[in-house]
Amino acid sequence: MSRPDARPGRGAPENRTPDRFNLPLREADGDWLDEREAQDGARPPLRTTVTVEHAKTIIAYNRSPDIGFDRSINAYRGCEHGCIYCFARPTHAYHDLSPGLDFETRLFAKPDAARLLRAELGKRGYQVRPIAIGTNTDPYQPIEARWRITRSVLEVLAETRHPVTITTKSDRVLMDLDLIQAMGRKRLAAVALSVTSLTPEVSRTLEPRAPAARKRLAAVKKLAEAGVPVSVAIAPVVPGITDHELEAIVEAAAEAGAQGVFYLPVRLPYEVAPLFRGWLDEHYPDRAAKVMAIIREMRGGKDNDPNWFTRMQGFGPWAELLRARFDRAVRKHGFDHERTRLRTDLFEPPQGPQLRLL
Repeated sequence: MSRPDARPGRGAPENRTPDRFNLPLREADGDWLDEREAQDGARPPLRTTVTVEHAKTIIAYNRSPDIGFDRSINAYRGCEHGCIYCFARPTHAYHDLSPGLDFETRLFAKPDAARLLRAELGKRGYQVRPIAIGTNTDPYQPIEARWRITRSVLEVLAETRHPVTITTKSDRVLMDLDLIQAMGRKRLAAVALSVTSLTPEVSRTLEPRAPAARKRLAAVKKLAEAGVPVSVAIAPVVPGITDHELEAIVEAAAEAGAQGVFYLPVRLPYEVAPLFRGWLDEHYPDRAAKVMAIIREMRGGKDNDPNWFTRMQGFGPWAELLRARFDRAVRKHGFDHERTRLRTDLFEPPQGPQLRLL
């Protein structure tokens, strides 16, 4: 049964504002209902809006022992790709906005990112380690084509010879191939393209506004040909929906020239869990109960496991089977588990507004 808030071309099946931060609940007033029911009952399309956010800092630090980086940059809040499984959705609750459709349509951009980064890299005592870009929301979501904030951040990192890792599910990463290629050849940049499903019918509901898998794999091929260390992230693997494609995606990654491949089972923290359940009811009602049963089996009987290490891989028989299948596939196609080690010894602090060529 279709949910009243579900919109074609969008990911979340609802737009509930959470109240776990004691935020006031909103009521739909008559004017809003009249607008929704205008034009013979047809609802107007949701338009994406972008609000400028004037952040005070741009590098976020973490101490999580099961994550391979200790600092990251996110140029945007919210993501128009609309991936139903996105673990960043709950962050919109801090803005009194819904992790559902608001997360996909009411975005925030940080145009001061490059200036803030330059200032932070220039601080006395700064210790160099790779900065991860795209760990929360996608740095190459559609609005990057106009705002180019990710580009401006990469320009500063290129100037200072600072190592960076980029994670995206968009071939728009090729817009910055000139910078990434130059940095990659010096082992200052590595890219991971996320490929969740090779089946268009699945991708259109799972991640409705992200580029098709064939485009992402084509980007992997171009990056590899340009000498950029590039890997494929099968993230997330959704049991009962995409897990049967695991071996096929590993094979496609090898054919595209990826140097590495890794996977992550789906995670459902906070408001992501009810959104995901609603998505299952909307698109896969025939197997919704089975999918959730497998997820809960991997997560100790819960929708989500927040514990370090196990949250990334899951545990139990189903998780072990998935791991065994993956290990066999990577051995078959000659992948190893070594990640690209980026250089930190080339870093030079910023020297004013003029960019130096690599």
